[in-house]
Amino acid sequence: MISKKWLKAAGIRAIRTIAQTAVSLIGVAQIPTLESINWITIASASAAAGVLSILTSLAGLPEIEDTEDK
Repeated sequence: MISKKWLKAAGIRAIRTIAQTAVSLIGVAQIPTLESINWITIASASAAAGVLSILTSLAGLPEIEDTEDK
């Protein structure tokens, strides 16, 4: 189940999810300066999103399943 291909695909998905979460949280913060953003909250929420992405990937990755069927 967990192969080198799976690790790469799941890692890419997790990194994208982390980045998307961080950007969206910074965007909705509506704070006038970057100094007043709570970076710890953004980092922890983004990390949690990354972990959830990996756990979701355990159920299956369509890009891996498509290549294995051929």
